[in-house]
Amino acid sequence: MTKAGRLHHVEIYVEDLKATIEFWSWFLGRMGYTVFQQWDSGISYKLESTYIVFVQTEDRHKEPGYHRCQSGLNHLAFHAGKELIDTITFELKARGITILYEERHPYAAGEGCYAVFFEDPMRLKVELCAY
Repeated sequence: MTKAGRLHHVEIYVEDLKATIEFWSWFLGRMGYTVFQQWDSGISYKLESTYIVFVQTEDRHKEPGYHRCQSGLNHLAFHAGKELIDTITFELKARGITILYEERHPYAAGEGCYAVFFEDPMRLKVELCAY
C-alpha cells in the first residue's frame, strides 16, 4: 500500500514546552502514541508512521502569540470510539480541563459526530471524534 497522501508529521512550536509535554504525553499516550524523540527544546510522539512534534518557541518569536482563530492552525482532530471519548471526557474534567461547547457535548460537531472538544495549555483546540 502506498503512503502517498498520508500525513507524515505535524510540527508545532509552543510557548511552554514543559506544560505541553505534561498535557500531550498524557493525551497522546491515551491515543496509543509513544515518545519517538526528545531533545532539550522539543519532543515528538509517534503512532505507526505518523508523528507529532512540539518545539519550544524561542523568546524572540513569541510575540504576538498564538490564537487558534488567527490565520494558521485551528485544531487537531483524532479518531476515537464513543467509549474512549466518554473516558477521555471524564479524565479531562478530573484534570480541570475545560470542555469546549459543553452545552452541545457530545454532539457539538453535529448529530452525525460524537465528539469532545478541549484545549491544550497553549489553547490549541483538540477534537476527539467518532464518525
